[in-house]
Amino acid sequence: MGLCFSHTSFLWRNSVYIVQGKRSLFTRHAENMKGVIALLLAALCFEGLNAECPDPATLKDDYGSKLCAQMFEHSSYYYDESCTGKFLYVYPDEDTPIMSWAWNNRISSLVVGRGCSLTVWSKSKKQGYKKKFSAGIVYHLKEVKKGLFGDWNDSISGYYCTC
Repeated sequence: MGLCFSHTSFLWRNSVYIVQGKRSLFTRHAENMKGVIALLLAALCFEGLNAECPDPATLKDDYGSKLCAQMFEHSSYYYDESCTGKFLYVYPDEDTPIMSWAWNNRISSLVVGRGCSLTVWSKSKKQGYKKKFSAGIVYHLKEVKKGLFGDWNDSISGYYCTC
């Protein structure tokens, strides 16, 4: 990130040289553009701060406890921007046959920890379609088929995770 800030500062300083002297239409335009350029560079530099899916081999909660899985509210067209929005920690041997209304049918991407497996159901009380995910990252649940015509995006209503 330091590299990004040094480039932004360089452009900012060089833009100041352009605007020194007599204020012409070009100079005022250059003054406005220096802010736009700095903003665009900052946006490009901070793009790396977009959420990335956590590594299945080191999947842990905020306190360092091992997780079985982590499920995310959103995914993105771009793989490196998936696993965003609110997330749900799933601990080893957690059995949740009925998800709360806040999470029911809202999962779009997930990560299963190394040595673990996550079984999900499309309806509460372990009813409906069933799918077992092994260790790894699923960036887009919409790419995982459920039945003949459906997919698993926003379709998880219960789960069981083991390690």
